[in-house]
Amino acid sequence: MAVTVPAALPTVTALLLARAGDPEPGLRFEDRRWSWREHVGECARYAAALRARRAPGRPFHVGVLADNVPEFSFLLGGCAFAGAVLVALNPVRRGEALARDVARTDCQYVLAEPGYAALLPAMDVPVLCLPRGDDPPGTPRAALDGLDLPARAPLEVAPATPDDLLMLIFTSGTSGEPKAVRCTHGKIAVPGRMLAGRFGLGTGDTVYVSMPMFHSNAIMAGWAVGLAAGAAIALRRRFSASGFLPDVRAFGATYANYVGKPLSYVLATPERADDADNPLRIAYGNEGAPGDLARFAERFGCTVIDGFGSTEGGVAISRTPDTPPGALGRLTDGVAVLDPETGRPCPPGRFGPGGELLNPAEAVGELVNTAGSGLFAGYYHDVEADTSRMRDGMYWSGDLGYTDSRGFCWFAGRAGQWLRVDGENLGTAPIERALLRHPAIAEAAVYGVPDPIAGNQVMACVVMRGGASLTPAELSTFLAAQGDLGRKQHPRFVRVAGQMPRTATFKVLTRVLAADRWNTGDPVWWRPDGRSPGYVPLGQDQATALDAGIRSVR
Repeated sequence: MAVTVPAALPTVTALLLARAGDPEPGLRFEDRRWSWREHVGECARYAAALRARRAPGRPFHVGVLADNVPEFSFLLGGCAFAGAVLVALNPVRRGEALARDVARTDCQYVLAEPGYAALLPAMDVPVLCLPRGDDPPGTPRAALDGLDLPARAPLEVAPATPDDLLMLIFTSGTSGEPKAVRCTHGKIAVPGRMLAGRFGLGTGDTVYVSMPMFHSNAIMAGWAVGLAAGAAIALRRRFSASGFLPDVRAFGATYANYVGKPLSYVLATPERADDADNPLRIAYGNEGAPGDLARFAERFGCTVIDGFGSTEGGVAISRTPDTPPGALGRLTDGVAVLDPETGRPCPPGRFGPGGELLNPAEAVGELVNTAGSGLFAGYYHDVEADTSRMRDGMYWSGDLGYTDSRGFCWFAGRAGQWLRVDGENLGTAPIERALLRHPAIAEAAVYGVPDPIAGNQVMACVVMRGGASLTPAELSTFLAAQGDLGRKQHPRFVRVAGQMPRTATFKVLTRVLAADRWNTGDPVWWRPDGRSPGYVPLGQDQATALDAGIRSVR
């Protein structure tokens, strides 16, 4: 039975229904295209197939294991129409870890691209195949393997409210096991509407989505934006730095979303005189390298707007034109930096002549939404994780920061990466920022390794720019000259790697680096006594002795 959904209601269902009769371009993928009217019709077909296979008495949850193919978009809309929940599985996960993600999110079955189906081990949950997204135009799509997809279906819509669950999206798991974040209709529709309105996007625009759709950035800052604006959504199967500008031109993309390093990767492609000759107006995302934002905007003739947020959605901060270099932006009303032990506001930072933070012990705290949960709707079946986020009616983000006297905020690391060095809490982000100032260093990650007595020692992993070189002595001299880097912040160990271990959304897997410690085939430099500034290569005998020292006190 068809249900009328108020158009003003911030739900994905309402946004889709608003496009049901729209003949304008809706979805593009390679050389295939659909109008919005056709896209909504595909969603109705998927909704009918999902209803037909629904197992009664169990959560109506459907897993998807796929790249950014059109079927992902149809399936998301189909879940909205059917009243189902789409579980976005991460194809970077493998075997039993992936099977655990399926089991703990109560998937009735998993729809997987054929190439990804093999990632799942034998399990009780059926694995069905999505059609191949790279099939040539005209390939018959009458049915999915095991899921009857009708040739046509009436537009039957389950009732939906902003608080109804639509997706489960996993956190990145950079420092621990990924958690399934509850993403409601409102959590997806509200930012879609907000960003479409903020940037003035409409039917003449094209939203380019190359970030993986199993991640919140692609859904909330990409897919939902195009849907809310009535713009065309252009999907890229997987992000490609070399393919970015050709795609922007071929699709006529005016807006693109990103998370993490993609801007840096695009900037690393060979520069051409006509790079700015393209239709892109806005690149919006978060966690872009501060030094690359202006470079990207200038080279490609667009506006880059970098914000701060997470999959959970409890805290969001945006840069404004007056934001100091390296800062996240000014804290909004209801967001504060609180001491995680006392719950009291942290005082503003005091800065020395070199920009160094003089009072990190009292100024660095956790970013907290003191007004409530924001868009955070909880984790799925994880009461302990919910409790760690919501305390005393406030959302504790797990992100560390500090402010200046004007209210501008700097990121200081994750709460789980807060290092305890010689009895003092240190954030990792200020150390990473200092390392990245060296012209030879392209990437830097800072993390803790065990101290044989107590707490942590600071270790950094750096990746050099192409053709650049750096010696231990040069790094020692450089770090000694950084006025905002205190003695305890100088890394004891530095790993020089060819590349960082990363998630599919380009976030560094610091837990992998921390587990490796100095036991790696990469060169490692260290300060043997931990106090003198000079770095020397770490030998195998010394690495073995360090391991023995840690084991002896464990």
